[in-house]
Amino acid sequence: MSATERIAIGSIIVGLVVLGLKALSWWVTGSVALLSDALESTVNVATAFAALIAIRIAAKPADKSHPYGHHKAEFFSAVLEGVMIIVAALLILREAWHGFQNPRVLEAPLGGLLINIAASCINGWWCWVLIRGGRRHRSPALVADGHHLLSDVISSGGVVVGVALAVLTGWAVLDPALAALVAVNILWSGWRVMTSSLSGLLDEAVSEGTLDQIRTTISDNATGAIEAHDLRTRHAGPKTFIDFHLVVDGQTTVDQAHDICDRVEQALKADLPGALITIHVEPEHKAKHSGVVVI
Repeated sequence: MSATERIAIGSIIVGLVVLGLKALSWWVTGSVALLSDALESTVNVATAFAALIAIRIAAKPADKSHPYGHHKAEFFSAVLEGVMIIVAALLILREAWHGFQNPRVLEAPLGGLLINIAASCINGWWCWVLIRGGRRHRSPALVADGHHLLSDVISSGGVVVGVALAVLTGWAVLDPALAALVAVNILWSGWRVMTSSLSGLLDEAVSEGTLDQIRTTISDNATGAIEAHDLRTRHAGPKTFIDFHLVVDGQTTVDQAHDICDRVEQALKADLPGALITIHVEPEHKAKHSGVVVI
């Protein structure tokens, strides 16, 4: 079992624990705001299952039907998570509207808030694990899940403060008002998750910093070639795809050109583990005198 799969399974376990605590917090108090927090946790559990499935699919090796692998499966998981976050926000808005129409005095607020705070502390720790592990293993599904949990922690903090104010002031309408604010925050979180994942599905290039690193690596390790041009990159989950044209002197033999390509590939894979590289060798008269100049 891979590290990303272990983290994904951990997300399911943590999500179920937090959901149970938040549901208990709502049951104890009857707070609409705390109910909204519990509803968001149901999304956390569902998306944790989706992330685990996507990670397992993405780990499958390339086959005849999918010669470039299954790496984009994680982006689909992140898009699904964004959709589910938005659905949860709409459900919360519905509960908030009912709360506005029939505001109620909260029961046992201190006990319920303490339970909710404990759940938020668990979520805060786990979102750090997800984002850190997702970036280390280059998993869009884990990173998306981590950012969603982070928004959950922030909104939970706001809910706790707001519910406490509602109890202290006696303004029962503050409870559904906070639920509505939580819903708006969740909608924004869902939109960000979806847009970042869609960019991956649309073959977005690597960051400018990574692109500069690739250019430098090619320039430093393609000794014997003249230039590299038409450099293109894209990323799909943990994999980075790189392809470019490498111009060599017309007198260069096939073996010599092959040795240069091997040297460049090894250097690129050392910088970007798991990179998939395609190099098209061209004779000198194909030079464009642009792109990467070989040192």
